[in-house]
Amino acid sequence: MRVITRPDFDGVVCAVLLMDALQIDLPVVWVQPSDMQHRRVDVQNGDIIANLPFDEKCSLWFDHHYSNQPDKPINGVFKIAPSAAGIIYHYYRDHLVRDYAELVRQTDRIDSADLTLDEILNPENHPYVLLSMTISGHDPDETHYWDHLVELLRTCAMAQVMDDAMVRQHGRQVVAANIVYEKALRTNTTLVDHVSITDFRGLDPPPDGNRFLVYSLFPECTVNVKIVYGEDNLASIKVGHSILNRGCRVNVGKMLAAFDGGGHPGAGACRFGREKAAEYLQRIVKILQKNVPV
Repeated sequence: MRVITRPDFDGVVCAVLLMDALQIDLPVVWVQPSDMQHRRVDVQNGDIIANLPFDEKCSLWFDHHYSNQPDKPINGVFKIAPSAAGIIYHYYRDHLVRDYAELVRQTDRIDSADLTLDEILNPENHPYVLLSMTISGHDPDETHYWDHLVELLRTCAMAQVMDDAMVRQHGRQVVAANIVYEKALRTNTTLVDHVSITDFRGLDPPPDGNRFLVYSLFPECTVNVKIVYGEDNLASIKVGHSILNRGCRVNVGKMLAAFDGGGHPGAGACRFGREKAAEYLQRIVKILQKNVPV
């Protein structure tokens, strides 16, 4: 029995809960949603998939993404909810060894972007927010860190987690990266009506940082579109409703399902060949400009 999940904060907490409730010892299998969508993951009988698209070979599935809604009965739980971790927590609540109520509450807030302005601007003052930002999910070399976090969150209080040497190092890196990221956002973001467009295609490697920061820098925008070039001749677009100016009516997950991606009503992403980048970006921005529910 293995846990298959994605390397973000919600995925890490999903792994914590499942491994605690079911006493799983095998290492977590960390994968990206696009890997599941394109059948690049060797799912085996007995595997538990969380916070990712469904695969019929798994034994249990837990998810909350709008674009992943099943069209037939499944073993597990699908529900539109703030986080996948919250779904798992309620499903296995009586089997958990430790009290994860606060961890799950914070995961719900972070994954649904229910944050204050101070949490956005000063994540270093908010342990759960800072910890979530140390998990970028882009670098496979970080697998050891993701595994380390699962073990820490299963065995330690939050103060001990944040005092861990590896966590402190990643936290310092996040604070430094956010300074660079803010400059990159200011330089490479333009406004088209109420849509802010962050174009990092000319930057190699593309900068990474606080995904909520753009909303405070461009308060006029109700939605942000970020496009970057990745490895293997791929490009990716991420779209998110502003959490400070909530005027976007487009269901992002539903929209991006038509662009090789998916997600939640308020945020989502897609990955595709670079040759599609200009077309996809133009089409997505036009949909968002119209601001008609889809």
